[in-house]
Amino acid sequence: MDVNTVITLYGLFALVGIVVLAWFGLMFVASFVSDGVADGFDGIRRRLTPVALTAAWGVALLATAGSLYFSEIANYTPCTLCWYQRIAMYPLVLILGIAIARRDTAVRIYAIPVALVGAAIATYHYLLEWFPQIDTGACSAVIPCTQVWFREFGFVSMPFLALVAFGLVIAFLLIPERSPEEVEAIDEVEAGDELDGVGEED
Repeated sequence: MDVNTVITLYGLFALVGIVVLAWFGLMFVASFVSDGVADGFDGIRRRLTPVALTAAWGVALLATAGSLYFSEIANYTPCTLCWYQRIAMYPLVLILGIAIARRDTAVRIYAIPVALVGAAIATYHYLLEWFPQIDTGACSAVIPCTQVWFREFGFVSMPFLALVAFGLVIAFLLIPERSPEEVEAIDEVEAGDELDGVGEED
């Protein structure tokens, strides 16, 4: 698979990620306005809770694999801000992997702050690509942070990919209101209530 194909694939992933983030954002805001939307959103969050950690881990893994591909295979030399974003993203693969094994939704207490820092750096880096004049001297002249290796679909660059990835990690980690065990217990109780209702009707 050549570099252009990989860039296109990651660009498509970014577009899907934008749609997912926009949908979650709209549902979150609308849930404060409409009780019906709030109930529906709560139901969706409960159904997604068992896979939320895995989804967050998958995004972090995909982002990590992409950054390594672009630097080690495509030979895109990472700048200082790229490394800062890597420092925020790479540990999430291990941290979230352990959380999946332990079914620990409390991981978000310390994973989300890391992702927020990474998202802030990615946002600044993305803006720096478009407005080089806001550079505060964070990077060297040898490997400038204003270097744009690609802009897929006219706007998707590497820091944009990182920003979407951090956003998705945060969104997925915010989904669980309860632990997977509590969700399973509630589902079992509701299933039992439905069976009792059928029995009473008979």
